[in-house]
Amino acid sequence: MENNENLQKRNVKKTSRYLAMSILERTDKMGSYSNLLINEAIQKNNLSAADARLLTELVYGVLQRKLTLDFYLAPFLNEDKKIDAWVRNLLRLSIYQMIYLDKIPVHAILFEAVEVAKKKGHIGISKFINGVLRNADRKGFPSTEMIEDPIERLSIELSMPRWLVERFTADIGLEETKKMGESLLRPSHASARVNGKFLTVAEALKAMEEEGFDVRESTISTVGIISDGGHFASSPLFKSGQLTIQDESSQLVAPILQLEPHHQILDACAAPGGKTTHIASYLSAEEGGKVTALDLHEHKVALITENAKRMHVEDVVTAMKLDARNVDQVFTDEQFDRILVDAPCSGLGLMRRKPDIKYTKKEKDLLNLQRVQLGILEQVAPKLKVGGLLVYSTCTITNEENKETVEKFLASHLDFEQAPIMVEEPLSECLKDGSLQIYPHDFGTDGFFISCLRKIQK
Repeated sequence: MENNENLQKRNVKKTSRYLAMSILERTDKMGSYSNLLINEAIQKNNLSAADARLLTELVYGVLQRKLTLDFYLAPFLNEDKKIDAWVRNLLRLSIYQMIYLDKIPVHAILFEAVEVAKKKGHIGISKFINGVLRNADRKGFPSTEMIEDPIERLSIELSMPRWLVERFTADIGLEETKKMGESLLRPSHASARVNGKFLTVAEALKAMEEEGFDVRESTISTVGIISDGGHFASSPLFKSGQLTIQDESSQLVAPILQLEPHHQILDACAAPGGKTTHIASYLSAEEGGKVTALDLHEHKVALITENAKRMHVEDVVTAMKLDARNVDQVFTDEQFDRILVDAPCSGLGLMRRKPDIKYTKKEKDLLNLQRVQLGILEQVAPKLKVGGLLVYSTCTITNEENKETVEKFLASHLDFEQAPIMVEEPLSECLKDGSLQIYPHDFGTDGFFISCLRKIQK
């Protein structure tokens, strides 16, 4: 039998706080994706539903507010003393609980932090952590009001790197940037797209409610439903292909393509296939309709095929491994009626669901990505028929990757013009310069950009 010390050691390492600290350390050191690490930890350690919720809350909470937490911690740390990443993350976790999780008593937070420190480090580290946290509890935390520079103050309050605050402030102003940043600190809701081949949104809502889900209609997608709690993937409707997980803003892309049953479509950057299967729902195999979906990686191509089968549209979907910048090797000019370029991007529109993004992206990334985006557009453009539509979309909110990419493409391709995007209220307020730009605080969705271009005679 194992002695009590070993049992205690094993148990501490399976607690939500210890696991949260380990995940945060890995995201810091290796840039690992927090959502994947959370799922892995929950399954590997067989966490209860309550422990899984706490783990998720702790990891996302610290990631979302990392710069704010570091500001609160700063007065209690010696700047000259090097602190290991795990120690800093354990302090962040503890401060996050003290400030934002008011149902947990401070004495319990301190006890847990010390226990984790003993298991991960040694008695000296545990005393250091205990001293910092007791000092913070006794003296209280500094106010952001003491920061005179409004950009720096907003950066700390929103826990958003200064360069991003400067960029968004230049694009949409200080007040809108503040609204957006505050919305990113609130929990995201789950969203799904109903497969109209099988049931209506009303029927889906009724079925989901009978399953115990708290669901409602999307305000911006006619085929979308949303939920503040519950996992759509556990629903029988998901498993049977009657609905699929897809953000509401992403659901707007396929209708903007103005699809007809016989169309030949190229989905140039398709994985994991959410938009591909949505496009496919408009097509008819009997009328010759088909969507060809491309991705760089074999395992992602397999994922597209798997999703097409689950959604029962595999008869009009062909997935293939191909870099969209090499389409000339496979396809002839003017082969497609419609082309979708859902381009590689910084993903900054996903900051609510993936808070790690705001710390890992750099300003130089934006122009590097723009070059990739223009390279893809350049290569796929000849494959579109005259009169056909090319839809360019991203899940980001920076002008360099959106508006400027489209402007540069149009400036060098006089055989294309911007086509109008027809949307219902309340989306019309998000139309700017002929494109649709949704910010995360507009509807509580992912940030998203869509532009529609028509090929004309030269």
